[in-house]
Amino acid sequence: MNIKVVDTLDGHLLEEAWALYYEAFRELNTLTVQRHLMYRQEFDDMMRDPRVQKYLYPNDDGSLCGFSTYTNDLDAVPLISPQYFQRRWPQRYAERRIWYIGFVAVHPSGRAIRVFAELIGAMQSVAAAQNGVVGFDVCQYNDEKHHLSRASELLVRRLPNEVRVERADEQSYWLYEFPGTA
Repeated sequence: MNIKVVDTLDGHLLEEAWALYYEAFRELNTLTVQRHLMYRQEFDDMMRDPRVQKYLYPNDDGSLCGFSTYTNDLDAVPLISPQYFQRRWPQRYAERRIWYIGFVAVHPSGRAIRVFAELIGAMQSVAAAQNGVVGFDVCQYNDEKHHLSRASELLVRRLPNEVRVERADEQSYWLYEFPGTA
């Protein structure tokens, strides 16, 4: 495995990470109701936040072909409710054995599936070794087009630990369109 885990990104690596992240998520903003692409300042803040680990997967030439974010400080993740996890698993929450995957960005190359699998495997193995819990979100588009929830489940079931998988929550967006009269 070629993965390096760091607490912060700066300089050239930050720029390269932004380019990969932007390319991976910009199209989703036209396909989903909820914004999936952080604004640049939000991204920079997260990349410099030491509470959030960055899992980097470089190519043989050293350029990034994938990276992800992972944290067990749930207050560092915008738009989730740490209180949900605290209520559900109070002891694990107190012991910081609950992690959240913020995103997984991979270069759309022939190795994308392998890179995605290795990043997910590396993060999941941290929680599995501590009898922890991992959360992440998948939009309907990515689930229907890329089967991400099913693929992630298959990947974690390959770990030597027993795992229980469930859909924790679901949010739907409703639209009311009033077409003009003919």
